[in-house]
Amino acid sequence: MLLNEQNLMNESSVSDFLLLEFSKIRELQILHFLAFLVFYLAAVAGNVLIISAVVSNHRLHTPMYFFLMNLAMQDVGQVSVIFPKSMFNALLNSRHISYSGCVAQVFLFLFFLAADFSLLTVMAYDRYIAICKPLQYEMLMNKQACIQMMCAVWIVSIFYGVLHTGGTFASPFCSNVVNQFFCEIPELLKLACSDLYLIEIGAVVLSASVGLGCFVFIVVSYVHIFMAVLRIPSVQGRQKAFSTCLPHLVVFSIFASTGYFSYLKPTSNSTSHLDLAFTLIYSMVPPLMNPIIYSMRNKEIKRSLSKLLVLRYFSRNNFSILVLQR
Repeated sequence: MLLNEQNLMNESSVSDFLLLEFSKIRELQILHFLAFLVFYLAAVAGNVLIISAVVSNHRLHTPMYFFLMNLAMQDVGQVSVIFPKSMFNALLNSRHISYSGCVAQVFLFLFFLAADFSLLTVMAYDRYIAICKPLQYEMLMNKQACIQMMCAVWIVSIFYGVLHTGGTFASPFCSNVVNQFFCEIPELLKLACSDLYLIEIGAVVLSASVGLGCFVFIVVSYVHIFMAVLRIPSVQGRQKAFSTCLPHLVVFSIFASTGYFSYLKPTSNSTSHLDLAFTLIYSMVPPLMNPIIYSMRNKEIKRSLSKLLVLRYFSRNNFSILVLQR
């Protein structure tokens, strides 16, 4: 009996993991690297532009844009946790990620994922106060309140990351082959050797309950918001209200639906293309769509970006002229 337990521990103690390889053909590996590189640069550039637009324009120093800037920062962090490693492996024809690297990837990815969801909930509350209780907006959404909300988002996200990372890695692993291109919790749980993985199942159920509460809160908030918007007499006023709410609602819908299918769908021991597709969607679409949706639907962001790009263009030209004159 003791010998069998010792053998089990020896088999389950892994020092690294092998991630999913998209293809064994070298040309397709390079294509995988280039596709992820284009996406990564586009997502980072789009979110950095939003951050720059908010920081450089004093007119955008309001609660709504403060939260939007933090959302962009979290999107940059989310894509930076998983895609550079996958690109690096594809470029070097490797599948390896260290045990500590896998732990860090799980924690950081869940941290940014939880921060995104929490912040989208806070943004729904901000829009509710702005439209349904405009006279109390400055009092309820002052600078101190916004900072406290962001601190609460970070604290909750850290707790969420620690809870799920601890639950996932509490159990020893019988295999080190992860059937996903990054260390994703559902795939790691399939490798568990003991019943300790039930700790993480309990954490998932708890998180799903909290997430459902946030979802109900957002839905109820937007029911009140749309009822208030429809009572606005002017067409221009209704359009302005919808232009600030619809982008947030679209972003939240994409985020919630893709995350639901990835983490709450029935699991199977076999790898399917559908699992990979859902993972690609929820990890790639929201960080890329956030800057696109907000920049296309928001005139203030577009105006600020235009001014920022024009200023940089003239500054660069003036610098070139000074260098030539010298």
